[in-house]
Order: sequence, then structure tokens, then C-alpha cells
Amino acid sequence: MDNKFSVIFMGTPEFAINPLKRLYESENVVAVITQPDKPSGRGKKLQASAVKQFASKLGLSLFQPETLNDESFIAKIKESSVDLIVVVAYGKILPNAILNLPRFGAINIHASLLPKYRGAAPIQRAIINGEKRTGVTIMVMDEGLDTGDILAQKVVDISQDETAGELHDRLSELGASLLIDTINKIRSGDIKRQKQDHQKATYAPPIKKEDCLIDWEKDSISIHNLIRGLSPKPGAYTFMDKKIFRIYRSRLGEKDIKGKPGEVVKLTKDAIGVATRDGVVYLLDVQLQNRKRMPVRAFLSGTKISLGFCFG
Repeated sequence: MDNKFSVIFMGTPEFAINPLKRLYESENVVAVITQPDKPSGRGKKLQASAVKQFASKLGLSLFQPETLNDESFIAKIKESSVDLIVVVAYGKILPNAILNLPRFGAINIHASLLPKYRGAAPIQRAIINGEKRTGVTIMVMDEGLDTGDILAQKVVDISQDETAGELHDRLSELGASLLIDTINKIRSGDIKRQKQDHQKATYAPPIKKEDCLIDWEKDSISIHNLIRGLSPKPGAYTFMDKKIFRIYRSRLGEKDIKGKPGEVVKLTKDAIGVATRDGVVYLLDVQLQNRKRMPVRAFLSGTKISLGFCFG
């Protein structure tokens, strides 16, 4: 007997692709719901979400409602009589009218160890804050912001130089595997719910442009964490001769080299050493405004920087 779940999947960015792929392989995905196409790039052309592009390749039924409170849209979901809704970085809080439709409710993959880092940017904020470990949580959805009961969690270590992009890819894979394990436990009735300790909740608000500006007066570790926490998007930045200068990869340097914060105090063929409050951060991968991203070796072959130059 086929005991696959009928599932509606709701997701938008790249992070949701691995979970959707695994769901498609193991369950019956009856529909995919993603955000409407949005203007993107210099030409502001409408761009389909990563999930829409992937779901279209699989030939899955696709919906892009402007609002989740639309009665005709809710009626369509009702017609599907699904067992489960799976949500991965969809981008909107679901109303009760949708949460209560499936037989087993709605579950969500969140890229943190809840109740820590509820909200939109858990991967970036964990790295920016210097966390040594994080993970993924599968939780039951309610009308709050990542406040539902926990069904499963997996912990991972964060290495000293790991970027948000690298951690994103690891957690997407991990979340997909944990999702399938969790669905199997729901199916067998072997699932336990654990309430979150709301007193321990912390938040990961969206990244704003002002969050990305490097303050060279800060300590080296904070600056290094900001650079890797914002790589590859949107990218930490400083100014070079009044042009935006983005930095995507760095490493911690010596404590015994002193200079004015933002000053270039050491140059090698592969790195630009910049003084901070308490030492040096080496810039390894950069992009000057209106130019391509490139390793510092390539950047220095076409741009002259001297010791004593100051960023900012």
C-alpha cells in the first residue's frame, strides 16, 4: 500500500531547494507555493524565485499568491486535502486558515537551534555574532514568528573561517535529511513535541545596508565575523577612494602589527593587511565598485595600493 504523504511545499530561496528535492523523491508533492516574481538586477526585470524555477523543471503544480488570506486560494488548498504542509523560508507568516487545513498540520525547517535566532537571517547573524555552533530545527508552525513546538534538531559546528554561503549549503542539506526523518516519524506516530523556552529566545532580523559597513575601530574578530557572515550576499563593505569596496573573504592576522584603524599595514601577493583596533585582518577576496569580484592577487595586479593607504 502506498503510504506516501500528500504534501504542499511552501518556499522561496535557494535554501529551500534541497528539502523540495528530497520531498519530491519520497512523498507526493501536490503543489508548490512560492512568492510572486520580483524585480531584480539593474534592469529591474521580474525574476522567478529559486523554488519556482526548480518546481517548474519538475513539472509541479505552482501557485504564487499575492496574499495568503485570499479565499479562492485557500479554497484551492482545501480541495487538495493534503496530509502536511512543509514550509522552508517562504517569507511570510501563515494564517490559521491555512495552518489548520492539513491532517498533520504544517511544519517548518528553520536554520538555527530554536529558540535562538528566530527570524529572517539566522545563518548570517549566528556567524556575525561569533557563534561556534548552530544547526537546524524542524518545528510545528503556529501564527507566531518561529515560536512553534520543536519536533527535531541537529547541531553543527561553525569553523573560524566559514562563510554564511558555505554554512547555508551545509544547513540546507542537513535540513532536507532531518525533514525526511521527521516525516517518517510523523507517519509512524513516533514523534514527540517539545515546547520552546520563550525566555531564551533571540532574534535574527533582516540584514540592512547599514549592517554591512565595516567599522575598522572594532576588534579583528568582530570584523572578520562580519565579513564572513555577509558573504556572499550582500557583502561587507568599506570605501576605497569614495568607491564601495566589498570584502567576501578574510583571515585573522597578527596582534603585534599596529596602525591606524583602516590603514594598510602589510601587503603580500595574496592579501591586504588592514589594521583594526587590536591587530590586523587580511583581505583575501574583494570587489571594487563596478568591477568583478576577484581574489586579492588578481585585484593587486590591476590596482596599486600602498602601505599607509586608509580604507573607510
